[in-house]
Amino acid sequence: MLKPEQARDKVEQLVENARRAGADGADALCIGESMDNVQVRMAALEDVSRSEGEKFGLRLFIGQRSASVASSDLSSEAMDALVARAMAMAAEAPEDQYAGLAPADLLDRGPFADLDSWDDSEPDPAALKARALVAEAAALGVAGVSNSSGCGAVVMSTSVALATSTGFSGAYRSSGHSCSASVIAGEGAGMERDYAWHSARHLSDLEDPAEIGRRAGERAAARLNPVKVAPGRLPILFDPRVAATLLGHFIAAITGASVARKSSFLMDRLGEQVFAPGIAIHDDPLRKRGLRSRAFDSEGLPVRPMALVEDGVLQTWLAESASARQLGIAPSGHAVRGVGGAPGAGPSNLYLAAGTASVGDLRARFPRCILVTELIGQGVNGVTGDYSRGAAGFLIEKGEIIGPLAEITIASNLKEMFRTLEPANDLAFRRGIDSPTLLVPEMTVASA
Repeated sequence: MLKPEQARDKVEQLVENARRAGADGADALCIGESMDNVQVRMAALEDVSRSEGEKFGLRLFIGQRSASVASSDLSSEAMDALVARAMAMAAEAPEDQYAGLAPADLLDRGPFADLDSWDDSEPDPAALKARALVAEAAALGVAGVSNSSGCGAVVMSTSVALATSTGFSGAYRSSGHSCSASVIAGEGAGMERDYAWHSARHLSDLEDPAEIGRRAGERAAARLNPVKVAPGRLPILFDPRVAATLLGHFIAAITGASVARKSSFLMDRLGEQVFAPGIAIHDDPLRKRGLRSRAFDSEGLPVRPMALVEDGVLQTWLAESASARQLGIAPSGHAVRGVGGAPGAGPSNLYLAAGTASVGDLRARFPRCILVTELIGQGVNGVTGDYSRGAAGFLIEKGEIIGPLAEITIASNLKEMFRTLEPANDLAFRRGIDSPTLLVPEMTVASA
């Protein structure tokens, strides 16, 4: 895999080639990845794989016409062909009054922040196998666990390089270490499956694989012998691993493209109370060792920590340059893209701030409530906010777990859910999108 500075040289050359071919503007992106992946099942090696390579994307403009092409061939001949193909495509493309590179006066000129995202330790396949076996053994050691769906360990590295014809050039790299376990509890028709995993930029931050496996086993065993719940309206607690999905729906509703297309249930709510007073949602691209930290956005704009919601009030849209022009605002520094196509907008390390009540306090507040630990299917309307999803979890009475629940449906509207939700105090930064346990005081519950 190319070193970051080598990848940066390549994208700079690609942009220069596009300009020489007659493009009015261009940007080029290189994403390089290498990954070693080892999977085991029932103490036997199941799969060992390695992948490595780079992909390049070129976007160029002829007036208000644009085209994007991508390739993994780094030869000079292939790069020339890539430029020629993009020029031919752009000549036939429709005009777009909002198309174009990010404003040159807003570009990040460096120096870029040190994200501490690189760890040069690279465990070999034998070490990865040993880690996966430890996780599986711990999971199978939990009473009630009867089988393994597979456990794995991964080490990977990623490099990103971007150059634009307006003068931006930058590159950064990151590493990743992860371990996962998926197991089955019970027998026959009563079997239940669950999982656990953890990822970290540095190997030293990775959770003990035995703890990961034990948590997977305990989760699976806890789901055995589900009970029934009568349909009705009940308080719902969203466990942190599913609470983050509510933040995903929130982000989809505040991206510039959704707002500009008038396809967002929050499109008229900027500056208004969307969540309860006290609720805060932050995006932090510069978090040290963060799983989604980045030195600059995908258009070369600077990134910074930002409050998206303060005291329940919606503060901003997330907008790349094209949607920002449609909305008449400045781009927010949230452009994201792959090597093909134009940028969209998305968060980095996103989190909903912790509240003051413990999970136990929230559970004990109601005579009966449900803790949701798994969500199934889609069932979310981004235009109206209507929300209906399959779910599994646990029935709680007077603060105590009565038994697991399976095959239920929970329904409401995201506008009402956001307005009334309350966070617990158990926030932990483990994913790219993090949330504490969230209480929604009332949702409609139905059993299958």
